[in-house]
Amino acid sequence: MDFSIDGTVAQSARLTLAEGETVWASKGSIISYATGLKWDVKVPGGLAGALKRSLSGEGIALTYIEATARGQFVTLGANAPGHIEEWDLNASGPVLTTRGAFLAAWGEGINITVAIARRPGAALFGGAGLVLQRIEGDGTVLVHGRGDFRKAELADGEELRVSTRNLAAFSDAVDYNIETVGSLRKTLFSKEGLFMTQLTGPGTVLLQTLKPARARQ
Repeated sequence: MDFSIDGTVAQSARLTLAEGETVWASKGSIISYATGLKWDVKVPGGLAGALKRSLSGEGIALTYIEATARGQFVTLGANAPGHIEEWDLNASGPVLTTRGAFLAAWGEGINITVAIARRPGAALFGGAGLVLQRIEGDGTVLVHGRGDFRKAELADGEELRVSTRNLAAFSDAVDYNIETVGSLRKTLFSKEGLFMTQLTGPGTVLLQTLKPARARQ
C-alpha cells in the first residue's frame, strides 16, 4: 500500500489501496475517500474482545476499510492539531498506543487487541490508562500525536520519566510504572500532577508535546 503524510499543523494521511486491500482506522478518522472503497464498523477480534475494548477509551469498534477496485484512496485525520508517525511492525515489533493515538493499521496478519497495564500503579495513575491498544503483525501502524513528536530509543535498562498524558505510543517490550513527583510544593504548583510515568527499555517511545485538552491544568 502506498501512503503519504501531508500537512503541518494538523497532519493527515492519504492511503492508496490495491483491489482487495484493507485498513483498520480509528472511528471518525475518514476525511474523504474514492467511490471504489467500502467501509463499515467492526470489532477487532470479534465479540470476545468487545468488553476489553470498551475499557480502552477507543470504543468497542473500529472503522474497517476495503478497496473494491484498483488505485482507490482514503484520506484519514485525527481531528486534532498534531503529527502522524509511521510505526513499522516488522522493524520495531508490536506497539502499544494510548487513548486517541491510534490512527490506522494495515498489512499481513494485523491483530488489534487491548493490553492490560502490567503494574496496578501504572494503570491507575500513570497517564497511560488501565487498558492500552496493542497492534501486532507484519505491516504498518500510523500513530497520531498532539503537537509534535519526540522519539526516544531506550537501551536495555535505560529509564525515562514522562509527564502525564504526554505518552503517545511505545514498544511492547518497554516496561512502565509510576512514581510521585516528590514534595507537596511540586504537586501543588508544578501543574504536573501527583505522578510521572517511568519507562524502562529496551524499546522505542513516542511522546506528544501537547497533552489532550481535558488533561491540562
